[in-house]
Amino acid sequence: MRFFQFVRSSLRTTSRRLLTVGAAAAVVIASGAAPVRAVSASPGKAPLFNGSVYAVAYRGSTVYVGGSFTSVGWGGRTYDRQRLAAFDASSGALLNWSPAADATVRALAVIGTSVYAGGDFHRVSGWRRDALARIDATSGDVGTFSHSVAGAPYALAAGNGRLYVGGSFTSIDGVTRSNLAAFSLTGGGLDRGWRAGADDAVHALTLAGSRLYAGGAFHKINGVTGTLRIAALSATSGGVFSAFRPNAPAQVNALATDANGVYAATGGQGGKVLAYSAGGTVRWTRTFDGDTVAVATLGGIVYVGGHFDRACLTNRNGNQGACTDGAVSRVKLAAIDSRGGLTPWAPQANGVIGVRALAVDRPQSRIAAGGDFTTINGQNRKRLAFF
Repeated sequence: MRFFQFVRSSLRTTSRRLLTVGAAAAVVIASGAAPVRAVSASPGKAPLFNGSVYAVAYRGSTVYVGGSFTSVGWGGRTYDRQRLAAFDASSGALLNWSPAADATVRALAVIGTSVYAGGDFHRVSGWRRDALARIDATSGDVGTFSHSVAGAPYALAAGNGRLYVGGSFTSIDGVTRSNLAAFSLTGGGLDRGWRAGADDAVHALTLAGSRLYAGGAFHKINGVTGTLRIAALSATSGGVFSAFRPNAPAQVNALATDANGVYAATGGQGGKVLAYSAGGTVRWTRTFDGDTVAVATLGGIVYVGGHFDRACLTNRNGNQGACTDGAVSRVKLAAIDSRGGLTPWAPQANGVIGVRALAVDRPQSRIAAGGDFTTINGQNRKRLAFF
């Protein structure tokens, strides 16, 4: 039987830890060794959006945002921004970059001088662009990258000379593609040599060297057993890495990687963040009372966002995800250390949906969060926050 024992240290130190016995992960508040420091929990200045933010991506000192918004507030003024916008990463100041999409932008990927957008749109700045577009990162001009998508993209990743697309679609330019596809970054054409297919929607993609990790609602990729909701694919061919077959417990909404492995944010009964090794072994699991929707890593810490209000003290939960063995408050945002322990980082976002996206600025050690919230720690932060 698993149980928890709180150990309080002497009055001369503020270090505290919550220990577990058995297989449950420990919630570590601090330790004798110098802890890895999270980013500030106080949000910096940020523009104000009149609609949801679905995607955030950094390029140097610029942060790009996509969503369902149609205007942005900054400096006491309101500016027209049709579902795409860009800001200075340091000051939060709105930039002139303003391509206009006619429907929701759900995913962004930035590489070189290009910003790739995916979503529900059919036109960008008046140009016919069916669910996918390439936009100049400086001028905002729409590129010639143009394809016909029978469905909707939900996730993008760029690297290895390719743009990878995941979503809910059946074909690209009339060529059968089941929820996964790749395009050449040089010529822009569909990469017919990269072949992978999922039997249900793909909601997340992330690159790690020669691997492309995919997560979603699917049961199999390429018909391979053991690829339930998460799989590692060859970045050059689309083939499945047979050694990585962990079978995620619920729909995977987001993925992130670092030197230790891959992290999956899931829904289900409550929500979980699972840390996997490169071989697919579960290193630790952290459970919340609501879906986890976004995940990112920075400096040895895993940041998570979603619909949750509490982090469970064990991995057991009950009806509607309620924690059964105790919980601590973590309202829509939390941070986890490399051993699966909960850190003290706890900015509070309001709303029901909460956080939809997280992005990392590694050179400046910053995190951006986007979603449906309107306040962070009681401060006015409409749908975008910088930490």
